[in-house]
Amino acid sequence: MTEVTKMEPQGAQTPVMRAADQMVAMIERVVTDPSADLDKLERMLAMKERMDAQSAKVAFAQAISAARAEIPPIMKDATVDFSNKEGKRTHYQHETLAGIARVIDPILSQHGLSYRFRTSQDGGAVEVTCIIAHADGHSEETSLRGAPDQSGNKNNFQAVGSAVTYFQRYTLKAALGLSAAADDDAQGAGPRPEDRRGPATVSPDQFVKLRDKCEEADVDPAMICERAKVPSLEQFPAADFDAVMRKLQLTIDQKKPTIEGDEIPY
Repeated sequence: MTEVTKMEPQGAQTPVMRAADQMVAMIERVVTDPSADLDKLERMLAMKERMDAQSAKVAFAQAISAARAEIPPIMKDATVDFSNKEGKRTHYQHETLAGIARVIDPILSQHGLSYRFRTSQDGGAVEVTCIIAHADGHSEETSLRGAPDQSGNKNNFQAVGSAVTYFQRYTLKAALGLSAAADDDAQGAGPRPEDRRGPATVSPDQFVKLRDKCEEADVDPAMICERAKVPSLEQFPAADFDAVMRKLQLTIDQKKPTIEGDEIPY
């Protein structure tokens, strides 16, 4: 049997690429013309830059789309389990940055994509920005900002490091649109049905606000998770976010001291 192979044309160009090549030819003609108008040349160069940027943006979108189609759900390969000084237990599973990188790095590389992080601190808050870049030059950024993670009896340095690591994971996941699945100890080859059909969970930004609000209200996150029947705040239902934030704020307001009459607070 003779196998027929469809050959794709080498160096096939998109309409944006063809227009850019035509612009290059026009610029070359203007440059070689002794009577060329310099203002016209500058306008043509500016137009060429915009066309190059648009071409790079299109290539970035195509690469991201192709890469996401190949990236499987990320398994949660780490467990957090500790008790604070009051004996309140926190227990949940999450995916590690190394575990995410192990899955996505080879796929992103095949499509000319890479990522890096930029970290800063301002007024006690930590901000992490994930930058996804394509070989053609276009890049996009996703940022998260929040207070250092003081859970688990961490010192100040550990609290900052924990927040940075958390934000790195979640900005990368948000930038690429990654989903996570609980580790099933290799009992199944693919994601379980409940991982796909589950309700929408809070966004990374909502998680930070919920975690900070629990701390401000002196409410154990484990109690919130138990009532919502979820393993961690990361899996808290997005539909219940506003309601639980209102309840936590009410708890905070009820704990605030009140000033009566002419009493002067010291």
